[in-house]
Order: sequence, then C-alpha cells, then structure tokens
Amino acid sequence: MSHDIAEIHTSVSGAIGLITLNRPKALNALSLPMVRALLATLKSWREDPAVHAVAIRGSNKVGRPGSPEALFGGFCAGGDIRFFHQAAIAGDPALDDFFTEEYKLNYLIHTYPKPYLAFMDGVVMGGGMGISQGARLRLVTERTKMAMPETGIGLFPDVGGGYFLSRCPGHVGEYLALTGDTIGGAQAVAWGLADVCVPSDSLPVLWAELQEQASTAALDQWIATKVIANDEASTRAGGVFNIEDCAAFGLGSIAQIVAALEGAGTKMARAMAATLRHRSPLMLHVVLEQIRRARDMSLADDLRMERDLVQHCFYTAHLERSGHTSETVEGIRALAIDKDYQPAWSPARLGDVTPNMVEPFFISPWSRQNHPLRDIA
Repeated sequence: MSHDIAEIHTSVSGAIGLITLNRPKALNALSLPMVRALLATLKSWREDPAVHAVAIRGSNKVGRPGSPEALFGGFCAGGDIRFFHQAAIAGDPALDDFFTEEYKLNYLIHTYPKPYLAFMDGVVMGGGMGISQGARLRLVTERTKMAMPETGIGLFPDVGGGYFLSRCPGHVGEYLALTGDTIGGAQAVAWGLADVCVPSDSLPVLWAELQEQASTAALDQWIATKVIANDEASTRAGGVFNIEDCAAFGLGSIAQIVAALEGAGTKMARAMAATLRHRSPLMLHVVLEQIRRARDMSLADDLRMERDLVQHCFYTAHLERSGHTSETVEGIRALAIDKDYQPAWSPARLGDVTPNMVEPFFISPWSRQNHPLRDIA
C-alpha cells in the first residue's frame, strides 16, 4: 500500500509504516498541509493492527525525486517561516491552526503506542526536532546538523523544546535554547537528544532491514543487535563540548550569563556571548524563563505553555504589537525575507527588558476549557 499526500510520501512495507518528507527544495520545512497529512497518517496507523511500527526520514535536493541519491541527507529544517511572516501580516487564521495542529502532532509522536523511529540525517532543526524527539529510536549521523535556532528570528524553541531541552544534562538546555547553536550527531547523543550515531552510508541498508522486521519483538531485537550494538560513531567521535562549558547558562539572569561569558576569557565563551548579543533581548528573557519553568512540567503542560507563548509572540497585546510590528515577524523579515540580517529588536538592549514585558507571555490568553490544546492529557 502506498499513497502520496501533499508533500509527504507514505507507504506500508511488511509491518512497518514508512514516511518520507518530500519537500527537499525547502529542506523539508513543514507546511500546514504536511502537518495535517502527518497527523492523519499517524492516527490511521495507530488503529491499524497490520502496522507494528513507524519510521520517518527526509529527502534532499540531489538527484531526481525518489531516486536513491535523493533519499536521506536532509531531515527537516523546521516550520515554514515565510508562511509565518505572510500569515501574521495578513491576519490569516491558518497561522493559529498551524501551531495548534503542529503541537498536537508533537504530542501524538511522544505518546505514540507503537515504536516510532526517526532517521535524523542532515538538517534537524525547529519543527524537525518536534517530529523526532519523541521517537523510540533517534538515529543521527556524521552529517546531522541539529539546532533549535528560534531565538535568531525572535521566537522561542517550541514544538516541545521547553520539555526536551530542559531535560538535557546540566545547563545544556539553556545554552541550546538561548544561542540556537548547531551541534553534530555525536554531540546530540552525548546530550541525550539522540540515541545512536551511525554512518550516513549505512542508512539505506538500515531502512531496508527495518522493513523486514515482522513483529515488535523482532524490531526490538534488530534495534538492540544491529543498531545500538554497532554504535561505534558516537563513542569514537565523542562530544565537542563538556557540560562544564555551559555552566554560565545556569546563572540567574540573562545579564549575568552574558557577563560571565564575556569575562571567561575563552574563545568559545566569547563566541557564545557574541551570539546572545545579536539575539532579541526580549525573547532571550522569555526563553530563559520558558526552559526553567518547563523542567517541572509534563509534556502536555509544556506544550500548552508554548501555545500560549507563540500566541503572544505574534499578537503581543501587552506591548501593543502584532503582525509586522511583532518581534517574531521582524526577526523573520531580517533573516528570510529582506535578508539584511539587521533586525530592529525592541527593546534593543538587554538592560531595557523589564519583568512587565516578560511575565505576560506566561499568562494564557485562554481559559483551560477553551485552550486550543485542552484535549491533550
């Protein structure tokens, strides 16, 4: 059984449901039709006794679509930020639908009753993390480029980012959330954001072998003996950073974090500080609060908080800003629309951010009964 839905390709081979993201020219960035297709497919397979497990991969721009050389090499670069920009300016309700349905998809993946495997080769960012972090098995490679880069566009690490980043060791979560820095596959394993790092040239064989597993028990044995047991890449490569390199991100405020990094005297710390100096001062404060609140939250509560946050990002009523005047739309404009890389952040300086600007982001615009994510546990 095989069928194409919008920009994803789905099929069932043996007992395995297979998903290929097929929007390579956009680095498989998620559109609303893609989110809806993924939701519908996963719900259908959840109820299908013939499907014992699900696997997802991306495609890339090399070769003709569907050819072996076009598979793998790119997973998902996140959500379609050009759509976010256009919809926010136009007041298009599809923007609200996108985030509500994307977060429902993220929750479904984290709580899926059948094994879900993510082949996270190439770019895995933003929304790509949302459709992979809940996987039973998260495979990365030496080509993996992983990040939650949302602060670069005046947003925050959503799609459950508060939940999974806050559970990284030490203060790695604050570091990744605030800077948006990119890490490799071995580092992702070391920090608990992936399970195994395999050579990229082994992915076609693993994908084919996966389809031969006729039961959940056989799949478990295959994972243990053919995937995890052969994980030499993670051990050999090791991590790039030590947890101690992120210690400054455990300080109490953004100002203290930046001061500590600038005073550390190392090239790495100075680079981190320079990155923070280019991010939205307002959203840095919001993100630090988000990660620290999320440490004590369930996944469902974190996603509800993030749905509140994203509403405030695009419709910041307490700052009398929305549409093209919002911090997020301005960030997208500078990065992806005009590409001048000179966002006009407001406030422009870290010291000008006040608690009265930050705290309302964490007040839900909905009652619990009317919340868009009221139905998740």
